[in-house]
Amino acid sequence: MTPKTPQASLTILTDIVLPGETNPLDNLFGGDILARMDRASSIAARRHCREIVVTASVNHVAFNKAIPLGGVYTIEAKVSRSFFSSMEIIADVWVEDRKTSERIKAIEGIYTFVAVDVNGKPTRVPEITPETELEHQRFNSALRRKQLSLILSGKMKPADATELKALFE
Repeated sequence: MTPKTPQASLTILTDIVLPGETNPLDNLFGGDILARMDRASSIAARRHCREIVVTASVNHVAFNKAIPLGGVYTIEAKVSRSFFSSMEIIADVWVEDRKTSERIKAIEGIYTFVAVDVNGKPTRVPEITPETELEHQRFNSALRRKQLSLILSGKMKPADATELKALFE
């Protein structure tokens, strides 16, 4: 299986916040943006492996800036690392300043998807070859995040988490 770059999975979705999508403060509902981030991440995962993909977990979401009514935002999602059948996808949400068009990171999320065959059985995915400095950072930290998740779910013993232990040695 030929390795792929994160750029090959890049998915970009741009939208505008409409009145029916806002909370009482006239900002985009958190649940709405989470669903869109999940959708963009799903497309990125599928582009990476060209298989059916399912959301396994939402590992982290940070709401750093509200997206206001009428705000234009862009979701950029791409695979940061792949394992046997799973892929970590990082979705960054950028909001455009109405007057200057400056892009400000509003939300970031980390999703895990699993590739499955038509019977729902996990299937192998290509490896990732990071290219940029940011892609290398995300690639390297993905294994630590996976190990932490496995420990918290009881699927890995802390003593076996070599990447996490290395942080403290």
